[in-house]
Amino acid sequence: QVQLVESGGGLVQAGGSLSVSCAASGLTFGEIAMGWFRQAPGKEREFVAQIGREGNNVYYGESVKGRFRISKDNAANRVYLQMNSLKPEDTAVYYCAGHNFLGVETAPEKYAYWGQGTQVTVSS
Repeated sequence: QVQLVESGGGLVQAGGSLSVSCAASGLTFGEIAMGWFRQAPGKEREFVAQIGREGNNVYYGESVKGRFRISKDNAANRVYLQMNSLKPEDTAVYYCAGHNFLGVETAPEKYAYWGQGTQVTVSS
């Protein structure tokens, strides 16, 4: 059974930093590309970042480019999202997700595996 479990969310002031992580089990992690999405109340789920199977190809959504960094540790079955220069508009539930395709996938429906999400709140 595939499980993705996020952790590390919380409350931070604008301009601050926060890191969230996702622990995976029940799959061959090195064969899965991993992504982060977020969803704010009343809004659609938004692509944040993706990292390739071996952790060497990264892609970011425009709203987080230059501020967020995704990384992947295949030995530990974990993916991380380091968030810097946080803004109130970054407030959302953050989800990690995985897919089996090659290349970049930004659409949520392309991702077969999902975590339960972790809340990130940025105060102004």
